[in-house]
Amino acid sequence: MRLVELEPGHTTMPTAVFYFVDGPEHDGPPRAFGRAAVSAYVDGLDGRLMRSMKSILGSSLIEQTTDVGGGRGVKYLDIVAGYLRHLKRCAEADAKAPIERAVLGRPVFFVDDDPARDAQAQAALEAAARQVGFRDIHFQYEPIAAAFDHERRIDHEEVVLVADIGGGTSDFSVVRVGPERAKRLERKSDILANHGVHIAGTDFDRRVELAAILPEFGYGAFGPSIGGAPPREVPSGVYFDRHRHLINTVYNPARVAELRSMRGFYADLRHHDRLMIVVDERLGHELAARAEDGKIAVAEGGRTTIDLSHVERRLAVELTEPQAVAALDADIERIVEAGRETVRQAGLKPEGIDALYFTGGSTGLRLLAQRIASAFPAARQVRGDRFASVASGLAVFAQRWFERG
Repeated sequence: MRLVELEPGHTTMPTAVFYFVDGPEHDGPPRAFGRAAVSAYVDGLDGRLMRSMKSILGSSLIEQTTDVGGGRGVKYLDIVAGYLRHLKRCAEADAKAPIERAVLGRPVFFVDDDPARDAQAQAALEAAARQVGFRDIHFQYEPIAAAFDHERRIDHEEVVLVADIGGGTSDFSVVRVGPERAKRLERKSDILANHGVHIAGTDFDRRVELAAILPEFGYGAFGPSIGGAPPREVPSGVYFDRHRHLINTVYNPARVAELRSMRGFYADLRHHDRLMIVVDERLGHELAARAEDGKIAVAEGGRTTIDLSHVERRLAVELTEPQAVAALDADIERIVEAGRETVRQAGLKPEGIDALYFTGGSTGLRLLAQRIASAFPAARQVRGDRFASVASGLAVFAQRWFERG
């Protein structure tokens, strides 16, 4: 088993696609993937950036068509398929052979508390995979794959709680692992419980953006007092519509005109001026990225300055770890409770967990890992590769699954 180089020097790649306004079509509109997609956006090229595509699965957006520029419209499902096709071609170039069999990782829940939509999400992902040429497809839960990656590094049996906290979901599994158990293909009896919530890294970024950045653009601000009446809060819809998959709707000409007409709603006209710069120059993804960078900067403690001078000269905001903690506290508690619930579903008490295995990009957030660990104080803490342990575990399982006789 080996990890394929997906971009020069990298065996991981962000789930990002940038659609260029100009350029020839080849298997769809002209586009870039991963870090190249993010770079195209940062460099200011004309086009549209799409990120966190897995969170579209199971939503009503999946069959909708969205404008990607240049007069082109693309279904969200085809965006997912195009990304999978790119990954498939990278793997085939490395293997020097066609690949038609795949084990696809999936979160424990694509959609919280809605089994029908969760099944629809997996069906949509399978449809995208078949669309690009995979014929023999098997699914495996991502935290269970992480347990398999952990298992190949230990020489004894243990009960492990896998905490897989990524960009879109926080998933937990309680799994029995060990050298003897690893020899068996059928591991259903070793999976004691799995559970998850649809809260993770992109939600953290959004909370930080709302708490630290968007107040400078009018979020939570009040308008002028009219006729002696108490000031009314500025309408907040635009600040929430800036969710990554809805940012493009804010740039619709009719919506822009509506936002421009709302100038009188703001007591501090600088807020409206800054908001319109973001809208006119399409800086929504850039603000989200700066919130993410700020979150990362305070993840290990301390404080940072988030530079917003691309909107207004000398504009910047301070972000401290206590601010981030306050913004994220409710989300973190829901994630920790999901871990506790997973252990309860396994019929265990917290002291029955031998090891906590952390994987997923968001486990780099110190506060989150500490809060999860505090719920299971007797467990040994193990950190996997935050970005590759699930892929490695899926590969371990794929080898066993497709060689099964």
